[in-house]
Amino acid sequence: MSRFLFPPFLIFALAIPCSAAERGQLDFSPSLFTVMAAINAAGYDAEIASANNDPLREQIRKTLEKSQAPVIEDLKKFFAEHRQKGETAELSQYVSFALSVTGPPDFVFKYREVELPPDIRGLQAFGPLLARFSREADIETLWKQSQPACERALERYHEPVSRAILQVNAYLRNPTAGYLGRSFQIYLDLLGAPNQVQTRSYANEYYVVVTPSAEPRVEDIRHAYLHYLLDPQATKYGMEILKKKSLEDYAQGAPALDPAYKADFLLLTTESLIKAIEARLPGHSETVDDALRAGYILAPYFAEQLTIYEKQREAMRLFFPEMIKGIDPGREDKRLASVKFTETPHVRAAKVVAVERRMTTAPSPTDKALDEADRLYGNKDYEHAKQAYLRILEQSSDNAVHARAYYGLARIAVLQNDPEMGERLFQKVLDSSPDAWVQAWAHVYLGRLSDIAGNRDDAAKHYQTALALDGASAAARRAAQQGMQESFKKQN
Repeated sequence: MSRFLFPPFLIFALAIPCSAAERGQLDFSPSLFTVMAAINAAGYDAEIASANNDPLREQIRKTLEKSQAPVIEDLKKFFAEHRQKGETAELSQYVSFALSVTGPPDFVFKYREVELPPDIRGLQAFGPLLARFSREADIETLWKQSQPACERALERYHEPVSRAILQVNAYLRNPTAGYLGRSFQIYLDLLGAPNQVQTRSYANEYYVVVTPSAEPRVEDIRHAYLHYLLDPQATKYGMEILKKKSLEDYAQGAPALDPAYKADFLLLTTESLIKAIEARLPGHSETVDDALRAGYILAPYFAEQLTIYEKQREAMRLFFPEMIKGIDPGREDKRLASVKFTETPHVRAAKVVAVERRMTTAPSPTDKALDEADRLYGNKDYEHAKQAYLRILEQSSDNAVHARAYYGLARIAVLQNDPEMGERLFQKVLDSSPDAWVQAWAHVYLGRLSDIAGNRDDAAKHYQTALALDGASAAARRAAQQGMQESFKKQN
């Protein structure tokens, strides 16, 4: 099957030197196709009567029903035992699973158990069932027969998505589609319930999964791409952003604002900037005032700054830190004091997923060394990452820096199937005066290791400690809460 690649960077608005872009990909996934075929055969009937379904969904369902593959009865039992409260959550866990496994024929996890997304921890037994399903239902043949429908869908999305990516690259003066070795991948899914746009960020990979709709969900894809490019900036300058955190009290009073933004000021700040940028891009109907009244409290400030940004020549990644420093809480207090927030949220099909952020100040040589070690870890170059973390331990006497390095070494030990060493190193993290976010994640990992070893009481203590920490990230809190609700070892 052919794969569409986004064209090179396009000069837009201002004259910017053009360089080749990294390849942003629009494609179909055999893993996702197999997962979605399996759950359709097993009882996934969400929005089955909708006119927006792709005809391929009904064709696949009928073919599988006629196949009488023995595995389908086992799939039905598995699906029934793992039902979720709501159709979006139902689809979400299987999308996460599909993005976390290798392709056919094996469908094994790409990550170690402690690295798995929380929403798929109960689905470990699904992989072997999927491998059987692929063989018994001859999914390879169904995949090949589905290619004409896939090609038509790709043709429908290719031009508008390419244009949207170019608009964003041009506005942010971003000459490539990549950032620090990360990748942006869009998968179309013709077998899911219509009008779904879901995003995931795993390691260095950012995914967008789009199901059928009456019109291409290009604006949602563009929104996800803005997050892909701007979230790392919020991570890098997180400490500076949090100096303005007193403003979040205004967001708490916005009835229409998603709780995810109320709980994460970095996420709220990034979303406010994205709302301001989107209001200046073609084809967007929501205004900055609409965003403000919905609870995105910094959208007006960023809108003002964007008029300055557009008149100078720096890329957004260079303009961003000064823009953040320029936020004046006193001035914004006056702006926000009289805002009347809307009661009803603006509906967006995209699922909001908060990306874990590692907050740093202006980069020192030690910061750069940690960033390089983290980059090697993220690229799965574990041996070089290990050496980089060890050099940091030798070259720095700062306890918090030692904690970061031990944290990296501990995760590598776990990934290399040495849980005892991992446990000792995570304990060294806790003994080294770590930053709050590192301390919280160390307790989460120690809780998971205790769960796997069958020490539920010890695990619960670690999860409780993580939840009690001031400064723990939203993602660490979610992981700890999940651990309190259910043993990491248990399979639902």
